[in-house]
Amino acid sequence: MNKAKYINFLFLLIFISGCSLTEGLKEGEYLVYDVNLKGVDKSDKSSLQNLIRQNPNTRIPLVNTSVGVSLYRFGEWTFDSTKHLNRKAKLEEERGILIKIDEEKKLDRNQSKRLNKLNTNITAIEKKLDFGNFFMRTGNPRVIYDSAIAEESRRQMEFYLFNNGFFDAEADFLVSKSKKKASITYFITENDPYIIDTFYTRSDDSDIYDLLLSNNSGTNIKTSKIYDQNNISKERQRVEDLMKENGYYTFSRSYIEYNVFKDTLEKTVNIEQVIRKPVYAENHQVYTLDSIYFSIDPPSNEFIDQGFTNIYKDINFEVYQDKYSEKIISSRIFISKGDLYNRTDVIETQRQLANLDLFRFVNIAFDTLGNILRPRIYTQPNQKYQITNQVGASITEQVPGPFFSHSLRNRNLFRGSEIFEFFFRAGLEGVVSATGEGGVFRSRELNTSASIIFPQFLLPLGINSLERFGRYNPRTRTLIGYNYVNRPEYIRESVNGVISYNWNTRNLKQQFTFNVLDANFIRSSLSDEFRILLEGLQDQGNNLINSFLPSYVSSVSGQVIFNFNQYGAFQRNRASLFRLFLESGGTTLNFVNPEFVEARSLAYFQFLKFQADFRRYIPITRQQTFAYRLNLGMAKPYGVSNGVLPYEKYFFAGGSTGIRAWQPRRLGPGSFTPTTFEDGSFDYRFEQPGDILFEGMFELRSKIYGYFDGAFFIDLGNTWTFNDDPTRPGANFEFNRFYKEIAVGTGLGLRMDFDFLVLRLDMGVKAVDPARPLGERFILGNFFKSFLGDRGQTVFNIGIGYPF
Repeated sequence: MNKAKYINFLFLLIFISGCSLTEGLKEGEYLVYDVNLKGVDKSDKSSLQNLIRQNPNTRIPLVNTSVGVSLYRFGEWTFDSTKHLNRKAKLEEERGILIKIDEEKKLDRNQSKRLNKLNTNITAIEKKLDFGNFFMRTGNPRVIYDSAIAEESRRQMEFYLFNNGFFDAEADFLVSKSKKKASITYFITENDPYIIDTFYTRSDDSDIYDLLLSNNSGTNIKTSKIYDQNNISKERQRVEDLMKENGYYTFSRSYIEYNVFKDTLEKTVNIEQVIRKPVYAENHQVYTLDSIYFSIDPPSNEFIDQGFTNIYKDINFEVYQDKYSEKIISSRIFISKGDLYNRTDVIETQRQLANLDLFRFVNIAFDTLGNILRPRIYTQPNQKYQITNQVGASITEQVPGPFFSHSLRNRNLFRGSEIFEFFFRAGLEGVVSATGEGGVFRSRELNTSASIIFPQFLLPLGINSLERFGRYNPRTRTLIGYNYVNRPEYIRESVNGVISYNWNTRNLKQQFTFNVLDANFIRSSLSDEFRILLEGLQDQGNNLINSFLPSYVSSVSGQVIFNFNQYGAFQRNRASLFRLFLESGGTTLNFVNPEFVEARSLAYFQFLKFQADFRRYIPITRQQTFAYRLNLGMAKPYGVSNGVLPYEKYFFAGGSTGIRAWQPRRLGPGSFTPTTFEDGSFDYRFEQPGDILFEGMFELRSKIYGYFDGAFFIDLGNTWTFNDDPTRPGANFEFNRFYKEIAVGTGLGLRMDFDFLVLRLDMGVKAVDPARPLGERFILGNFFKSFLGDRGQTVFNIGIGYPF
């Protein structure tokens, strides 16, 4: 079997290598085979490289071929444009007939559906005619040398250097051609950059001059720095924003002019910022706000006669029905009569009104009368009920598990902008019995919950608290839920209730959550075999049985997220995210008599939990980025817990978002060695909970072809317990050996990035396995000795989205 795989792989290599990149080139055509950039010392080399418009195709090392080009050429070979043009002509003819019928009389239902389908099919054909078939869109055409494009690249490099302070810089290129291949070398002569000596503002309007002078500390143009055209653009935007935040409604960046004076001897520049006067007036006008009008348009003409008007806190409400809380809406409006116009407050008003999730859109317009602005806020109600149903399947233990989910959202439940949410999910999943029974069994799960989200803090605060906290998008969430799990070993039911407060800062850089109550009542029914197994572990000092007894788990927790530069958008800028989580379980039990707990039939838990999660995203080039994640967590039981945590509060390592070379929740703890099969490989069927977690994940992401991205990653980490676990020797954390028990996995990943969805496949390979004896833990070499290495050494993970 292994020989057949190797033979197939060899044939694939021969097929690809047979597609030479230079094969079939016409006379005078040369393949861009190599591009170099020389002479860059002080400027940004990566930015200059990004200006090169012709780069070589990605090639297989040591072979004159490219997978992307092979795919593209295969697509060209199978693509018949005439066929698509003929089909498009027929569809357009049919569409024209339907459009003509629609002009004469209204189309019936079937004709309308047919017209929509025709439009969709024609758009798809046009896409194929413009971009080719799937193989052409996925692959890449050969890059043929074009002297005009090379000259344009050289010109753009000089332009870039000039805009970044290298006014005397020069760029040139040299092309060497041999055997249908062209090598291009770009030569950069930077010379000395120009330094900003002085920066000053000139304005005939003393009010504007004083305003800019008092806010000069935030300027983007700094003296003693190299001249940068981008900083001038940023400064122009900053000045416009500053003016619009101080009443200058009609001011725009077109009134800002910059004059740059060069000193070619000293290699310095003086920058003058000029604020020009408007054509129609002596000075720029400062605008003051008048009364505010808030309008909710009816969803249809049926409600046009059900209008309702009222004035609340100088806001004129015009709504189609008296079903909305003026008190809540006014707390999200941050512009007031008599204030100077402030664009930031206008944008914040629009954003916070949209956060209520009550309106399809929020538009803010202004009527002008002299230097008075009359704000008008136009909205339309969102859909009252929103229902979503999903049917799907997941594969666990090679067994498909179907599931069905249903969600309902009811907006403005009590006419106070509340949101009611109901969720239901039922599914099956393949699991391995924890008692050692052979085969795979069905696990049945059912989850349902109902929650109400209030757009305010439900606390006894002052009468002005709504307006005071409105900018922070305050929310109070109440939830009650039920969870049911039926496995071969046990049946577990839980009822939970949550009361939480959520808010965030205006710039969304900080998000806060405080769960004032998170209570769970748990009831379990254990099979005789599983109970005997847990009691046997208890006799050896492992009290895991407490996690499966009827119990009450309550906690108070808080979380804060710091998001810098929109982490998660994965744009060209660096970004990072830091999440800090703290939880205290069973805190109120510290204030009751221990006999109260002992007298109850339920198990109680007291614990402290901490987790810190840091993520960083660093673009290297337009094609490559580097991302990493550091995750540290600790959970410590105390008091009535008898050294045991609720099962849901333990930490687990492994899986598609953790150490990917191990199966989910199977790594660790410490140097604990699982039982082995007859062939000596480890039995990873059982989950391994721990009290301490450390994870570090490092990933280099690169563009490959079209939708396809690749990744090379290294993951490291493990879990440990605070105390000795007689059933799992080596599981506890010790300073003198924990660093020897850090697992290391590496591997490759393939992603299909469709912008709106990312599909991910990762192949993780165990490199350092702490479950093995000291001196035998480095096992990466085994991967190259046999296909995919030892049994269980290679793990494949399928996921949606990036791992972090």
